[in-house]
Amino acid sequence: MSLERDFQRKVIKEIGKRLPGSHVLKNDPNYIQGIPDLLVLYKNRWAALEVKKSASAKHQPNQDEYVARMNADSFAAFIYPENEEYILNELQRHMTETDISTEVKA
Repeated sequence: MSLERDFQRKVIKEIGKRLPGSHVLKNDPNYIQGIPDLLVLYKNRWAALEVKKSASAKHQPNQDEYVARMNADSFAAFIYPENEEYILNELQRHMTETDISTEVKA
């Protein structure tokens, strides 16, 4: 089993490939307990990812709540090796889908 930080590095690199020009910010786990590890900014969209080393890794207090609340506002998820491809595909879809409510009408 690899370390969470190694998997996190891999996820950040993959996001950069899938969303060129995106910014991935690492949140301070000591600032607000439970806030997801990564904030992804791309054009006018944002998403949050909580990185775990495995599907069975323990969730810290408040993580489930913050992921659920942020997912209701935009996109947020737990990501681990077992669901990596699915979550990255969903992230990419969310960040690149056309939202007709924000398009400028000619």
